[in-house]
Amino acid sequence: MLFNSLQFLVFFPLVVCVCFVLPAKVRYIWLLIASYYFYMCWNAKYALLLLFSTLVTYLSGLYMDSFKDKKKGNPTVIKRKKMCVAASFTLNLSVLFFFKYFDFAVDSLSKVLALVHIQLNQPAFDVLLPVGISFYTFQALSYTMDVYRGEIYAERNFLRYALFVSFFPQLVAGPIERSKNLLKQLAVPPKPDIDRIRDGALLMLWGYFLKVVLADRIAIVVDTIYNDPAAFGGWYLIVATVLFAFQIYCDFAGYSTIAIGAAGILGIDLMENFNAPYLSRSVGEFWRRWHISLSTWFRDYLYIPLGGNRKGKVRKYFNLMVVFLVSGLWHGASWHYVVWGGLNGLYQVIGETTKPVRDKAVSVLGLHRESLGHRILQMFITFVLVDFAWIFFRANGFITGASIIKSMFTVHNPWILFDGSLFNCGLDQKNFHLMLLCIAALIGADICKYCGVRVHEVIAKQDIWVRWLVFSVCTCFILLVGIWGPGYNAANFIYFQF
Repeated sequence: MLFNSLQFLVFFPLVVCVCFVLPAKVRYIWLLIASYYFYMCWNAKYALLLLFSTLVTYLSGLYMDSFKDKKKGNPTVIKRKKMCVAASFTLNLSVLFFFKYFDFAVDSLSKVLALVHIQLNQPAFDVLLPVGISFYTFQALSYTMDVYRGEIYAERNFLRYALFVSFFPQLVAGPIERSKNLLKQLAVPPKPDIDRIRDGALLMLWGYFLKVVLADRIAIVVDTIYNDPAAFGGWYLIVATVLFAFQIYCDFAGYSTIAIGAAGILGIDLMENFNAPYLSRSVGEFWRRWHISLSTWFRDYLYIPLGGNRKGKVRKYFNLMVVFLVSGLWHGASWHYVVWGGLNGLYQVIGETTKPVRDKAVSVLGLHRESLGHRILQMFITFVLVDFAWIFFRANGFITGASIIKSMFTVHNPWILFDGSLFNCGLDQKNFHLMLLCIAALIGADICKYCGVRVHEVIAKQDIWVRWLVFSVCTCFILLVGIWGPGYNAANFIYFQF
């Protein structure tokens, strides 16, 4: 069930109304039923995988909790808890590997063996990737690690824990919540709160604006050009690549914002997932502002266990590259995603190793790092680097990505920016200009957020007639200019494929 579907626009108000009519002590059961129904709307059979992950991590938590009264530091206890964590990770990641990476692994092995003239008979598996499997698997595994570290209690109510893993607003595309935040909130029945409902509704409206007005409109241009790079070379590809940076931001941030707003209406606070990422002054800062729930997951459960920055610079850079290569693979079972992740890691390694040289240059030239011009230059360079890496994320493969980059540098047609040629890439002149105006509005909102001003909070403080006016105008605008598709075919969110 898509957030931008008529089905959800009926489902969600019904869930909210029933939730607040029911006695507080049974609301979590209703939310659990609603969450499984929400997930089963894609493929009912794959709800068994969700249940399997839930059972494994739930039982592992109970097993580790059984040792809590034993003496801390007992080698036998530590060993058994580590074995439990290993078993939980192995079982969950094995399911993830089979559905998401098995074909990729076999195909890669086949190509390697072909180099030495060995032919591999590849088994044929026609399985559909379960939607959101990477998200809920990581969320469930974080619970296992948190219980092992003693940062969270082991939840004994299975239904409440099952709701933690399957909570429908963030189930299929995040934010990847932590048990320390979400599970504790589920233990306290949410109460109807008019302020939460108002703020949540405003956030959902902003999310719908990002998705159906901006992301889906930008997608028309990007898909037209990227699907035929031979016909649209040079500056067409440069424009499409810049637009894709905004498309994926609006698409993914749109989902997260709708999820946070929907959860807020239900009385649940989800973590922020995006914080004006394209205003970052370095690639490292970008990853502290982009997909925050995943970045912090890798930091806490992979980077730090690998040693983080505690074992010298070389080990730190190695750990950083491992994290970003794994992050690339997490996003998709293809080498071009690994290249994308590797580039983002490499940017940071190069940035840190060249920092002394850059600091010296700034000192010699008498530059002021906090001046507006210097900050804008840093933001521009960061955007260019991040956007260059997005080429491999969007391209259908590494070879295609490389050919797109070659075309950007070898095909010279800058006149297409001024002669109206871009209006033949799926959007007419009116819609193209509307797209640019909406991107400008997004940048304006992010600048406000960067400066500590949150637009929805400003609106919430206004008189009731102002709030209703803004809400009504925004709703009408989204309904009128949103890209809903012929016959109301709601467009998928990009991150559903991961």
